[in-house]
Amino acid sequence: MVPGYAHPGDAGADLVAAEAVHLEPGERALVATGVRIALPEGFAAFVVPRSGLAAKHGISIVNSPGTVDAGYRGEIKVSLINTDTRHAYDVAVGDRIAQLIVMPVTRAEFIRVDELPESTRGEGGFGSTGYQAGKTND
Repeated sequence: MVPGYAHPGDAGADLVAAEAVHLEPGERALVATGVRIALPEGFAAFVVPRSGLAAKHGISIVNSPGTVDAGYRGEIKVSLINTDTRHAYDVAVGDRIAQLIVMPVTRAEFIRVDELPESTRGEGGFGSTGYQAGKTND
């Protein structure tokens, strides 16, 4: 099935399962979509989870976002995972399982240096802009 946008203005086109899969709690599976694309140079596609599957059933994507490079010509498959600890989930053929977002990408030129220039942020990361040890966000 050809990916399609559900609504005008949607960023992600729906990808559907081309095979039925049963996911036990904590289990993951690589699910075929039957879709192959040819992107022009300077573009990439990103496979991202569907918010409804995640919120309602705990179904997400292991390597989110999955990257589809311009030179890739194989089938797009989605690495689904069932994060629900109690309930299995069945994917049927034709179920919407992910979204595909196509975006322009810029290639960087990487240069080895001995030092980086200073910045306001510095080495702060992993929640450094809003996390304080021992404090809860009640």
